[in-house]
Amino acid sequence: MTPEFAPKDATSRPLTLITPDGLKDWRSGQAAEVGRWLEQTGFGAGAGEVRLLPGADGSVVGAVAGLGTAQARARGRFGVAKAMAALPAGAWHLEGALPAHEQSEAALAALLGQYRFDRYRPGRMPERPALLKAPDAVDPRLCLAMAAGEFLTRDLINTPAEDMGPEQLQAAFMALADRFGAQASVILGDDLLTQNFPMIHAVGRASPRAPRLLEMRWGTAGPKVTLVGKGVCFDTGGLNIKPSSGMSLMKKDMGGAATVLGLAQMIMQLALPVRLRVLVPAVENVISGNAQRPKDILTSRKGLTVEVNDTDAEGRLVLGDALAYAVEEDVDVLISMATLTGAARVAVGPDLAPYYCDDAAMVRALEAGSAAGFDPVWRLPFHTPYEHIIEPGIADLDNAPGWGFAGSVTAALFLRRFVGDARYMHFDIYGHSPADLPGRPKGGAGQGARAVLLGLPAMLGI
Repeated sequence: MTPEFAPKDATSRPLTLITPDGLKDWRSGQAAEVGRWLEQTGFGAGAGEVRLLPGADGSVVGAVAGLGTAQARARGRFGVAKAMAALPAGAWHLEGALPAHEQSEAALAALLGQYRFDRYRPGRMPERPALLKAPDAVDPRLCLAMAAGEFLTRDLINTPAEDMGPEQLQAAFMALADRFGAQASVILGDDLLTQNFPMIHAVGRASPRAPRLLEMRWGTAGPKVTLVGKGVCFDTGGLNIKPSSGMSLMKKDMGGAATVLGLAQMIMQLALPVRLRVLVPAVENVISGNAQRPKDILTSRKGLTVEVNDTDAEGRLVLGDALAYAVEEDVDVLISMATLTGAARVAVGPDLAPYYCDDAAMVRALEAGSAAGFDPVWRLPFHTPYEHIIEPGIADLDNAPGWGFAGSVTAALFLRRFVGDARYMHFDIYGHSPADLPGRPKGGAGQGARAVLLGLPAMLGI
């Protein structure tokens, strides 16, 4: 599915967005029958309220939607997506003087609300909602790229593991590369071990669907940006098997890879002046006679030894090898994304994207991008005094120290050991919306991608 705005030259009807404080003044400027209609239908401009406005012949000539109070707006975003879903099909435009930031949110909301995942119910999903014309203050190319990248991420996460294993993720990866003329390659199966990606191999070797490392390169000039995404296509926990409640959503454990691919698509669609590299370790963590065992010690690509104290802490293993590979060449910005720890979910819930970064300029740029892209993030600390927690004594590193505290922080510290002096940012995302929200249906969700996209120019000085 491709998001779209209504054509600029299309005949359109007005959609007026109003706060409760502004309702009285707005009504005073309308025809008397409009005021009576809104009064008799109880319209108070609350968040999500919509009223269609009838013409003299009974046809719909416009609509008014409530933005809610300032408190209500602070408690949610993309309310216009809910309003658009209530409108008749056809083209609409925003009416009234809205600040540029509110126009941007409305435009993005209208696009994100168009998403439908109908692969397994073709023809049975609701039709596309009404289309909004791109507001004057909005860059339609940027908005469309952000929405299209998010749609790719959602599609990949929403697809069940039977149809989104390592080989299918590879196919999606290669298709994206082909679409934008990028170079892509794969190291597969036992070749991972012989070419020294032992942790990726150890995690994925038990599956009949062979582990692999996917690599893409795009762009010939500009700063070097490397994205690394965790591609665990299904996670049983391995021999430290998850309970059924913990396994039920594990099709989304490749949410880091899905989000990185969505971000890569945004970068390439907008032709940012960068040299982009994307790495995805794609594996399935299952159980068989050759599965890795608790207390096994792996020698990583970097040469660090890792004691496997929990086979369900596999994401940091595959990322460790990929990150070590990433920094074997110069990179200006290195970003990893992963559905890595339950501790991050406990800390900030499913809506915020927690991230780690010690580079003040990158942090400032990301926070600005977060605000501009309506993509909330929250910084957590690379707390160096906890380094000793991930040092088991028998090996250099412990993949699951069992300390009982700061699980997301210790996982991030583990990853930092593999990146050297690179300018590095790590996201520990959830990748899933547990409930239907405006512009964010229940299911797969990208997190942090828009914030990174809009922050990259400042991070890189481009």
